[in-house]
Amino acid sequence: MSHPPVPTIRPARPSDVPVIVEMVHELAAYEKAPEQCHLTEEGLHTALFGPQPALFGHVAVDLDDQPFGFALWFLNFSTWAGGHGIYLEDLYVRPSGRGTGTGRLLLATLADLCVQRGYQRLEWMMIHWNPAAGFYRAIDAAPLDEWVPYRLTGTALRALASHLPTASAANR
Repeated sequence: MSHPPVPTIRPARPSDVPVIVEMVHELAAYEKAPEQCHLTEEGLHTALFGPQPALFGHVAVDLDDQPFGFALWFLNFSTWAGGHGIYLEDLYVRPSGRGTGTGRLLLATLADLCVQRGYQRLEWMMIHWNPAAGFYRAIDAAPLDEWVPYRLTGTALRALASHLPTASAANR
């Protein structure tokens, strides 16, 4: 019985953007919300490779250097820990690459970045029905059920922004 080759994990390159966007849309469909995904190649390229990138990415590639999984992440900061951490926005492996250890390697890559750079945490959120919960427990990731995520979008976001005094808005 032959084993699939260990995938290579590397930082995302500009040439990876189209396939990463495809996979983000696949992830949105998997999470039963394809209509909520509006990511474009231009938007992702700017976020990852623009003049002041605030998003970072790694890809899992096959022997032909073709991406089949990705992790998109950004830095956060904990005032209590007094240092940065990584917030994993999305991790996805195409069905053909699942069960090969690719997800673990992507997470291990981010964990290694944390260790090497002195970051305090690697954090993410997961939809409650995701079967990856068992995998996360197996690597000793702890769910934070005492913390409740909140979000402002659309009308509510604009309504709150409208409460900013004109002088404050001018100093942004």
